[in-house]
Amino acid sequence: MQAVVCSDPSSLNAVVSTAADQDYMARALALAERGLYTTTPNPRVGCVLVRDNAIVGEGWHERAGEPHAEIVALRAAGNAARGATAYVTLEPCCHHGRTPPCVDALIGAGVARVVAAMTDPNPLVAGAGLARLQAAGISVQSGVLQEAARELNVGFVSRMRRGTPWVRLKIAATLDGKTALADGASQWITGPEARADGHAWRARACAVLTGIGTVRADDPSLTVREVRTPRQPLRIVIDSHLAIAPQAKVLAGGGALVVAAHEDDANAQALRAAGNEVLVLPADGRVDLAALMRSLGARSMNEVHVEAGPTLSGSLLQAGLVDELLVYLAPGIVGDRARGMFDMPQLSALSQRHALDFRDVRRIGPDLRILARTIRT
Repeated sequence: MQAVVCSDPSSLNAVVSTAADQDYMARALALAERGLYTTTPNPRVGCVLVRDNAIVGEGWHERAGEPHAEIVALRAAGNAARGATAYVTLEPCCHHGRTPPCVDALIGAGVARVVAAMTDPNPLVAGAGLARLQAAGISVQSGVLQEAARELNVGFVSRMRRGTPWVRLKIAATLDGKTALADGASQWITGPEARADGHAWRARACAVLTGIGTVRADDPSLTVREVRTPRQPLRIVIDSHLAIAPQAKVLAGGGALVVAAHEDDANAQALRAAGNEVLVLPADGRVDLAALMRSLGARSMNEVHVEAGPTLSGSLLQAGLVDELLVYLAPGIVGDRARGMFDMPQLSALSQRHALDFRDVRRIGPDLRILARTIRT
């Protein structure tokens, strides 16, 4: 079956791909995933160059400021790139950023065809890269394994389209939905496998966010420890009154962001002197959470990983700021008097509940992991 090549870049998603196209794009996606922990704030991108039914070059983008996936693949292919098909998980860029446009490199290398998994949501590209390639006489196609490509870069897509990061809320709970005993004891509800898996999700995020209640109760460091990663996400604490203790683990070494509703000069100065940042975003005596997400988007944060108690978790959910729930359910029951997942106003009808879409359910050690998306109406 031959691939359908569209002459109008705006209709490139309406295509039919061959089995070979999907296989090579799957390889490109696997390469892109190697940059899962490193590419931020850039998207995770992989590229495979194929000529005469053989891979002649491949590569992935590793970190911002370094060569994009297309450039790595072209260097690997050398002269074999001429007449080849380039499979790339995101539309090649056509603007000057930290690196030159990839479309120019593809054109200069004599590539005959470019297949993109998806168009780039960045307004500086948004179809213009494919249009440039097509204008240069290169056959272009988009939409091959598009959903998988979007999932890999869900945070980048969110920031480009909404101006805010993708917010993932992680919760560890018993089967009856309890996150801690009445006295706050919560270590450890889930097993070591689930905790390690949770750290992998931390590692892919740009920031890990919690509230002052969790800092007081558990004194977390919010660092990635269970998986190998070359960088640590930004640590963020919501602390309306800047009451955080200077010896809190989350502040160790500086570099944390403390978000307040009121600026206490002495506490703010002490935090800054220790190398931390204080951001004041007031809203009716509390932190303006929506403004915080806009601020994080402006800071090029793609994914925010939340590990908080029921108060902050409930506030984020009520404000419509949670995109995804990452819930680890342990095989145990602790009863109604233990603490729940969300502190929210009582509902008067089931129709008021927050609807979810289960995207993935699997066993992690003895626990269950549920990945669910919030349904926005």
